[in-house]
Amino acid sequence: MRKLLIGRWTKAGIFLACLLPLASLLWRGLDNGLTANPIEFVTHATGDWTLRFILFTLCVTPFRRLLDLPELIRFRRMFGLFAFFYGCLHFSTYIWLDKFFDLKEVWKDIAKRPYITVGFLAFVLLIPLAITSTAAWIRRLGGRSWQLLHRAIYISAVAGVIHYYWLVKSAVLRPLAYGATVVALLLWRLAAKFRSQPDAERGNPAKPQPQNSQA
Repeated sequence: MRKLLIGRWTKAGIFLACLLPLASLLWRGLDNGLTANPIEFVTHATGDWTLRFILFTLCVTPFRRLLDLPELIRFRRMFGLFAFFYGCLHFSTYIWLDKFFDLKEVWKDIAKRPYITVGFLAFVLLIPLAITSTAAWIRRLGGRSWQLLHRAIYISAVAGVIHYYWLVKSAVLRPLAYGATVVALLLWRLAAKFRSQPDAERGNPAKPQPQNSQA
């Protein structure tokens, strides 16, 4: 497994796999398969994949520790940037195809509709995370400040789940599943933090983890 994870072409293969949702949308568009309401279909699909990639990003650290596969860290930045990429597509679909760049209407929506307000917050929080995802920014901010900033991805995840839940109203199974995953990841992080405290008190601090993209 480790040889596969550090393989020369593995990262390129995963990068291409991350583009499959976009390729699927493009294919469906060319094949007239975007349902009777294509704008709504594309908006929901890109929103779904934004949340999924946020969760993929958050799952990297637990999985690499539980499975003892530190090589998984290679893919965390990629997943985080794809979360931002699909978030941009999601927001662009709304502001371009739904609102036709009528910024007055967009701000009115953000102010008056709670699910859009929360969704906008989730998207805005991803912007500084994407900008500061490089090694140069880690050095510029310092590891501690960088990690603190990138914990905002949890707020973005929670806001994204709330946005989705309020949007669908009745068909809540999928947003509830996403929400349960976010809660599990938050609980795991809290448990890991409490486990590391006794080690520090005994003078055996936890081994520092590599710095790379969203925490």
